[in-house]
Amino acid sequence: INWPERKHLWKTMPMCFQYTFGKKVTVVIDCFEIFIEKPSNLLARAQTFSSYKHHNTIKVLIGITPQGTVCFVSEAWGGCTSDKHLTENCGFLDKVLPGDTVMADRGFTISESVGLKHGKLVIPAFTKGKSQLDPVDVEKSRGIANVRIHVERVIGLLRRKYTILESTLPTDFLSCNPNGPPDSQIPIIDRIIRICSALVNFCPPIVPFE
Repeated sequence: INWPERKHLWKTMPMCFQYTFGKKVTVVIDCFEIFIEKPSNLLARAQTFSSYKHHNTIKVLIGITPQGTVCFVSEAWGGCTSDKHLTENCGFLDKVLPGDTVMADRGFTISESVGLKHGKLVIPAFTKGKSQLDPVDVEKSRGIANVRIHVERVIGLLRRKYTILESTLPTDFLSCNPNGPPDSQIPIIDRIIRICSALVNFCPPIVPFE
């Protein structure tokens, strides 16, 4: 899993991105959640309860290139963590270069954080209290939705191929031994997600070039 150089991204930019956004999109991000068993520790239980899933979960931020390869995977965070907080604190923004365009869903209110890196955030338009969107915003949002769906397809592929990510994981997978050998210092779940994501990159691309 590596963050590609901009010149390589531009050289192989799929036409569906070029048509709407030129060659500026660097990464498409989204979060996904994995069910875990209810922790016995009350604090851990609160930190992992997802109001969206109504279950104890861990949340992971994933980033894909326009070509459909996984270029970033965060560590697992508690399910109660907001998309904004996770994105701003998982190391993702350290990868963003001036001029990069980051594409995300409406829940990612990170335009200021991306702006501080001299990048640009592209998200679907909000109605902002209006009864409906302007025609220009409708067209723009449709264009974003048509290409942003690829990150959801990659997440779907990840789950279908490696069904452990669709099951309810034991809490043992979340613990680590800071004083043990290097392998035991990283939680099992982080290793599983990273390896599964890397293996997905060996699959045929899901985004057509033409």
